[in-house]
Amino acid sequence: MPRPPAGSRTLRGAARRPETGEVSVTRQVHFNAGHRLNNPARTRRWNQRAFGLCNLPNGHGHNYVLEVTVRGRPDPETGYVIDLGELKQIVHETVVDLCDHRNLNVDVSFLRGVIPSAENLVIAFWDRIAPHIRKGRLHSLRLYETPRNYAEYHGPTERVAP
Repeated sequence: MPRPPAGSRTLRGAARRPETGEVSVTRQVHFNAGHRLNNPARTRRWNQRAFGLCNLPNGHGHNYVLEVTVRGRPDPETGYVIDLGELKQIVHETVVDLCDHRNLNVDVSFLRGVIPSAENLVIAFWDRIAPHIRKGRLHSLRLYETPRNYAEYHGPTERVAP
């Protein structure tokens, strides 16, 4: 019988896996929502020029796709970085259930005062999801507004003092 590779171990009845390195796992969720891009501190004319059709008075909608990626080492007993069912529940409770079929400008309390661009949404969603991740760590969020347009966020950056 061949020897296991260095750095691997065999659990009784379990397949061998490397002891080093991290794995990223991603859960994709969908929701539909409307929004209007508008900066209330600026004039109507400025908003129309800055946001174009995204500034229509009654807003517009998207079929959003949110990808949530958690990174870490697989648990030796389960092989999971995080149970994807648990991740699904976290994302639904903290984001999807609150945003689905809503007007993001007026119906979602955690977005009050936020211009709901894709960029601002991924940051707000990160702030909602990250505290609930107990296994692994939140690595990235990718929010698609359309199949060709998305924003991706990797969390707050640490500022280095000069």
